[in-house]
Amino acid sequence: MSIIKQSTLKTLQKSYALLSVLTDAQLCNVSVPPYHSSIGTHIRHILDFYNCIFNLNADNKIDLTDRGRNKEIETNCSCAQRYLEEIIKKLNSVNFKIKETVCVIDDLGMGKIEIPYTYGALLAHANSHTIHHYAIINYILNGLNIDFNDEDFGYNPTTPNTFA
Repeated sequence: MSIIKQSTLKTLQKSYALLSVLTDAQLCNVSVPPYHSSIGTHIRHILDFYNCIFNLNADNKIDLTDRGRNKEIETNCSCAQRYLEEIIKKLNSVNFKIKETVCVIDDLGMGKIEIPYTYGALLAHANSHTIHHYAIINYILNGLNIDFNDEDFGYNPTTPNTFA
């Protein structure tokens, strides 16, 4: 198993740990300003991003804009855990050729474009994207006064630790 895949699985395990301590009400709480997004919307978004990686379209392209957006994942911890388990199972069963190129469709703010990626770069992007959303989730957790005992949740490994 590649180090990229191992890192991705390690990062995603944090979602499982988080979902194990939250209630459904906490998952969908949108009371924290300024964006009033919920932990659930971020978890669903993270998992939808990964799910896109497994869905080559008819043109053999991966469309990162074609997401499921299942609202139940945003509001139900058990449903979110099942979706997470499905993503982890897919990651474990697929043997990505890390250096193989794939065409990815994304929207960077000016409409959909096609970008050549390697599977390794796409998985690394998904992992960094997940950590970025964990940082936002950490902000929401703080605003909801929920303790989640994971010192590096939402911190990119390259971020200098000024609290040590």
